[in-house]
Amino acid sequence: MLKRMMILINPVAGRGGYKNSIADIMDIFCNAGYVPSVFFTRYAGHATELVQAHAPDFDIVVCLGGDGSLSDAAAGMMRLERAVPIGYIPLGTANDVAKTLSLSAKPVQAAAQIVSGSPKPLDIGLFGPETYFTYIAAFGAFTEVSYGTNSDAKRALGNFAYMLEGMRSLPKITSYKTIVEYDDGVLYDDFVFGAVVNSTSIAGLVQISNGHVDISDGLFEVLLVRQPTDLFEFNDIVTGILSGNPSGSNILFIKSKEVRFTFREPVKFTRDGEDGGAHSDICISCCHPGIDIVM
Repeated sequence: MLKRMMILINPVAGRGGYKNSIADIMDIFCNAGYVPSVFFTRYAGHATELVQAHAPDFDIVVCLGGDGSLSDAAAGMMRLERAVPIGYIPLGTANDVAKTLSLSAKPVQAAAQIVSGSPKPLDIGLFGPETYFTYIAAFGAFTEVSYGTNSDAKRALGNFAYMLEGMRSLPKITSYKTIVEYDDGVLYDDFVFGAVVNSTSIAGLVQISNGHVDISDGLFEVLLVRQPTDLFEFNDIVTGILSGNPSGSNILFIKSKEVRFTFREPVKFTRDGEDGGAHSDICISCCHPGIDIVM
């Protein structure tokens, strides 16, 4: 029996890399018994609109793009009464979600994984009252890097573009007096960085061990970094974060279904690598179950 497939393509992701492999991808899908219908996204949030309008008519939605494109597609799926599985062919720069799910970075191989794989649950984050994210909501040091890095630089330099932007932002690192309310308590401290994640990879650079992350347990991993007082503490923070096992006197790593951040003044957030706006009081919660993603 033929199956209906909705294909979402972000034409600017990965320097338009879909053009080099789309024929082979279509061949794989058609040979597996799918009838594809292609939709091109034209602007941020367009994938959300397309999924809401058309996904119930299909058996599966496949997203070709970066983590932001997948995030938009997942947001649309979360607003539907009848959700369908999502397949992901990563074409972005960091591809954090793909690394977490062990999806191939080669589009044709990723397509083959979709037809041979099966849907698995993936928790989705609720950022504020009605905005969704798939893998990270963060504030503080370096979070502006992910959405502040020039798009042309991302396409030309890949992950190195993030590193360059991160080094440029070093002198601007500041701390924020923060109240953090989570499932097991309340924290009051000065933090230079905070992240609510459901991923083993952040911006393609920071890795968290698989043993710390469960993408469908109904809990988020919360990483908080206190302000270092000297170069030695700064070095310990960097070592602890890059080790894959976040630890140290200035690093807090907790699990929680819901987290609320309160600041004295609005603080900028990034949400799935895009600008998440500035907030002085924001509640972030885990939607469990979230969506089904083919792995």
